[in-house]
Amino acid sequence: MESTQLVILAGLVIGLIYGAVGLLSGFCLMSSMRGWLAGGDGRLVRTYALAIAVAIGASQFLAGSGMVDLGKSIYLQQSFSAPVLFLGGLLFGYGMVLSNGCGSRALVLLGRGNLRSFVVVIVLGIAAQMSLKGLIAPARIALVQATQTTVAANSLPSLLVTFGPGDAVSRVLAATVIVVGLILFAFAHPKFRRSPGQIAAGAIVGVLVAAGWFVTGFLGADDFNPVPVTSLTFIAPIADALQYAMLSTGLTLNFGMATVGGVFAGSLVTALATGSFHLEGYSSPRHMLRSAGGAALMGIGGVMAFGCSIGQGLTGVSTLALGSFVAVAGILLGTTAGLRGSLRVQPLAVA
Repeated sequence: MESTQLVILAGLVIGLIYGAVGLLSGFCLMSSMRGWLAGGDGRLVRTYALAIAVAIGASQFLAGSGMVDLGKSIYLQQSFSAPVLFLGGLLFGYGMVLSNGCGSRALVLLGRGNLRSFVVVIVLGIAAQMSLKGLIAPARIALVQATQTTVAANSLPSLLVTFGPGDAVSRVLAATVIVVGLILFAFAHPKFRRSPGQIAAGAIVGVLVAAGWFVTGFLGADDFNPVPVTSLTFIAPIADALQYAMLSTGLTLNFGMATVGGVFAGSLVTALATGSFHLEGYSSPRHMLRSAGGAALMGIGGVMAFGCSIGQGLTGVSTLALGSFVAVAGILLGTTAGLRGSLRVQPLAVA
């Protein structure tokens, strides 16, 4: 089997596992933030924290051992626009609240029969493609070019190197401090410690991020036919998958598109196996407009931020890239604004 085919197959398997885990555990940043800010069930935010910790620890091990060069990913660029990353994160976070979930969550719920998620996926994909290559792309590129800067240190380890420690020591130090802090935060919660399903979900999702790096950065390392070094992310892959579904001639499958298909299929199979599959729709035209508007914001914002709550929140952060932390800060602030305060998205009235 050629390396490209192996990468696509592995992406499908990773997506299948993520889809099953996402459906069974309810893994979702927005749901995590909603429960945490409301003072209710805080287990989901701990699940997310554990996933980040595992993703960072495993990914940095792969990078430190020389198996994967994370520097080839889009996250560790020497030049980036912090304002655009932050603004994109804001738009994505607020759009996530409007749509009641991110792109990966929409794929999971679509597999369970949620027709609202079908609209979210389609609109998100169209808006993302418009931002990547379509009508909005020139404005986005101009904004990036006007605000980007070139930095000597583009990650936490490289920043620590400027203070004296070597590369290896800086990598271990940065990763250890963050991983230990996140694990302590997660397991300090009594209900989370008594939730083996949530613990397993966080660990599995974190491992899947590292698996994506291993597949594309190690198994896909072919001097004659290299594949982009990437891992779990959903904004551009959803856009690419939508385009492939319409215009497959002349286009080729890649890791991201295979992952998107795998997430939907994994959720669908799990829903059918557990008897949880059921069709759901919108409660009103206003509900649909709000959901579609949120999806558009996620598509545009996700492209600007170089990723979503998974693509930056887990995959980007696992590289310890400074730009990823900027984007995640925007996502968290946008989500918080949508859940609390004067810009809070109000619950829809029930007819």
